[in-house]
Amino acid sequence: MFCVVKSKTIKYVLIVLLATILLAISINGAVSAEVFFGYSTRKVPIYCVDTQKAQVAISFDAAWGADKTKQIVDICKEYNVRATFFLVGFWVDKYGDMVKYIDDNGFEIGTHTNTHPDMVNLSADAQSMELDKSIELITNITGKEVELFRAPFGSYNNTLLDTAESKGLKTIQWDVDSLDWKGLSAEAITLRILNGVKNGSIILCHNNSDHIVEALPMVLDRLTKKGYKVGAVGDLIYKDNYTIDRTGLQKTTI
Repeated sequence: MFCVVKSKTIKYVLIVLLATILLAISINGAVSAEVFFGYSTRKVPIYCVDTQKAQVAISFDAAWGADKTKQIVDICKEYNVRATFFLVGFWVDKYGDMVKYIDDNGFEIGTHTNTHPDMVNLSADAQSMELDKSIELITNITGKEVELFRAPFGSYNNTLLDTAESKGLKTIQWDVDSLDWKGLSAEAITLRILNGVKNGSIILCHNNSDHIVEALPMVLDRLTKKGYKVGAVGDLIYKDNYTIDRTGLQKTTI
């Protein structure tokens, strides 16, 4: 009897030890235990905003190509919409005239890093350099501070969020993904956005996707007809006195 009990005890201890090790392994910047048990101790970016107002933000990530960017700005202006552009440093360096056009027309510019790496794979120092260089390139053209950051691939961890915060940056994700980069038709892009949007949503688009120019007028027209005010991320989020829950919902504390 003693041997049987001892054997079961050893097996139990080994199972617990193995589970502990497995649950401590990192998954996309999160700890497995946190994912498995449904809670998270890690920091979370802003995915959307808790608001009673029929207000949403539209954003465009720019890393490759610029031939549709002017049209996007002009379409937004036609619908009286101020959007946010998240720009990669090498894009800024290559298309400085377009950066100026975006800024001159009153649109918001955030950083999308300097070289578009997966920032989770970088050290804190390397993350800092990515942000500093891209911010420098943007401010040299606009003369304005950069206040928003979007991580490439939406990939983040505590180190990255701490690094961004130390530079006065708010890290912005999204809760409505247009998937425009997949080559979806204008109609499919529009339906994805309309079916996913709600008060406080942040919409993700790309400046050079195949059908964004065709989709954008439909998106803005239908959102407006649904009663939504569409604007920049900085016009939607709370700047102070807020919390962010584990789903990425930003809430005011006032």
